[in-house]
Formats: sequence, structure tokens, C-alpha cells
Amino acid sequence: MTPAAVLLALVTFSRLSELWLARRNTARLLASGGVEVAPGHYPFIVLMHASWLAALWVLGRNNPLDLFWLGTLVALQAGRGWVLWTLGPRWTTRIITLPGETLVSTGPFRFLRHPNYAVVIGEIAVLPLCLGLPWVALIFTVLNALVLSVRISAENAGLAEARSHVTG
Repeated sequence: MTPAAVLLALVTFSRLSELWLARRNTARLLASGGVEVAPGHYPFIVLMHASWLAALWVLGRNNPLDLFWLGTLVALQAGRGWVLWTLGPRWTTRIITLPGETLVSTGPFRFLRHPNYAVVIGEIAVLPLCLGLPWVALIFTVLNALVLSVRISAENAGLAEARSHVTG
């Protein structure tokens, strides 16, 4: 197994583990009165991420690793861990709001409104660069920007609605 294939296996395992965690948290949030916001865009997110990983497996599994970009990817994983740790059982891959709950404002949320998306934006670009695939980074960065423009708008609206239950 090449170093690139090991890296891709680790990222794939991480994504599958996150999906398991997200499903568990989603079920718990919905059972607690959570409301899913704008579920229609979710299949496009899944398709984009699955296509991104598939492209990297097909095109990059035998490529040499760029150590600079690998170090950047490791730093992004620390950011991902910080987000997951901060949100705890509220973290999910879907947009689930808990009416009446306050927004998380600790951890990386002190600095960014959507730190998880900042990490994802970085990962979508950096993992292909680790494998010497700048055009894959460009294509999926553009696709990710399109999906996130819909998602962030929907999430902001959902969070505003949930906040209105706290104050109004």
C-alpha cells in the first residue's frame, strides 16, 4: 500500500466514522425536539464528498505525498477535532436546530460563525494538493462553494428561527 493510499484510507475511515457519529447525534437531536432545516440539499453534499473521495482514490492513490500540504491537512484535522469537541452531541452533518437553545459560542465559534465549514473548505482543497492534483482541488473547491452557499444560507436562517424561540 502506498503512502497516498494509506492517507486516503485514513481520510475515508474518518469520514465513515463521522457519518456514524452524525447519524447517532441526529437521532438524539431529533428525539429531543430538534428540527431538520433544508434537508433537500443534503444529498448533493453527500454526492459531492463521495465524488471527491472517489476521484482522489482513482487519480491519486499511487501519487507521492507533498509534505507541506500533508502538514496543512494535519493542522486542519486539529481544527476539525476542536469543532467536534466543542459541539459534542450537537455536531451532525445535517442542519438540526434545537428551538430554544442558545448558539454555541465557545471553542472555535468564538472566532468564526461556521468553523466546521472553514475546515471542510480547507480539506477539499488541501487533500488533492497532498496528492499533486491541483485541478481536482480546483474543481471540488468550486463545487463545494456552490453547495456551501446554499447550506450556509439555510443554516443561518434555521439558526435565526431557533434563536427567535429563545428571545421571542
